[in-house]
Parts: sequence; C-alpha cells; structure tokens
Amino acid sequence: MTPTPPAPREIWQEFHWAFFLYTQGLILCLKRFAFLLDANRIDAARGELETAAELMRASATAMQLAGSFTREEYETDVRVSMTPPNVRSDGFSGLMSWEHGVLVNVWRNLRPRFADLPEALAEAHEGFARAYRDMAEGHVHVCSRFVGDGAPSLRYDNREALISLRRFGENRLATIDPNGVVPKLGEPT
Repeated sequence: MTPTPPAPREIWQEFHWAFFLYTQGLILCLKRFAFLLDANRIDAARGELETAAELMRASATAMQLAGSFTREEYETDVRVSMTPPNVRSDGFSGLMSWEHGVLVNVWRNLRPRFADLPEALAEAHEGFARAYRDMAEGHVHVCSRFVGDGAPSLRYDNREALISLRRFGENRLATIDPNGVVPKLGEPT
C-alpha cells in the first residue's frame, strides 16, 4: 500500500511552522550575540552569529520545502486558505506574526553594531548576511513560481507581490549588512 502524500496546505503550514521555530531560535541567538558583544566575549559572540547563520539556512530550506507542490495546487488550495473567510483579516501575511516583528526590531537594534563589528567577527557576519540573502532569494523564488510577475500581494493588493517581497528583502539585508559586504538581492554572488 502506497502512503498518501500530505496535502499541499499541510505541507505549506508545517514548513511555515518550522520556519517560525527557526525564527524564534534566531531571535534568541541574536539577543545573546548582542549580550556577548557588549561583554567583549568575541569568540562566544562569533558562535552565536554562526548559529544564527545556520538557523537562517534552515529557514531557507523550510521556505523551499513549503512550496513543494504545483502552482495549480497553490492557487486552488493554499492561497485560498490565506484569504477571508479562512483568515480573519484582509492582507494576511507572515509579516503579521509576532516572531517577524520581534526579529525585525532585533535587527534594527543590531544595525549600528553590524556596521562597526570587530574584525574578528567579519567572516561570521558575512556568513550570516549571505544566509539571510539566500533565504530572501529563496522566498522570492517560491513566490515567483506560484504567483508570477504582476500578481497582487496578499498583504498589499495594490502592489505587486514580487516587487514587494524583493523590497522587503533588500531593506532587511541593508539592516543586517549596512556596509554592503554581500551582493544585493538579484545580483550575482
């Protein structure tokens, strides 16, 4: 007897749950990173930044796996599940999660530190910024596969989904990589 594969909506939800768990771990790592940096414990701070990069890479993988079904299944099941009456608000988005809000605030608070890190943390920081860039590029790729150019964003129906997603990615990358160490989204690596 061949097992039945999970439904697209289950795949989407379960990998997004994993994504949010990785995000929670990322928040903890980056808060510890800031504490250790303030305490001038550079080796320990490097470990937190390297762990944060691993969590970011795991998030990128979860993002890719969340989209492991067809565009038709996305349009007829998954996307419908993210619109009223299946959700309580118009403009449903991962931006609405508490994890996202906390993480963005942590990044904003760290921006001045990322701009002026000790040289001993340069390699770990670059790895972290590259991991974020890869995750953001993966998110754009999944969105482009399912939504395509010109489609409206679920969050902002007066904006194109891909343009909005790229803009968010570029802004976040500029926050965690204020010195522009890694290439911008869409640029060759």
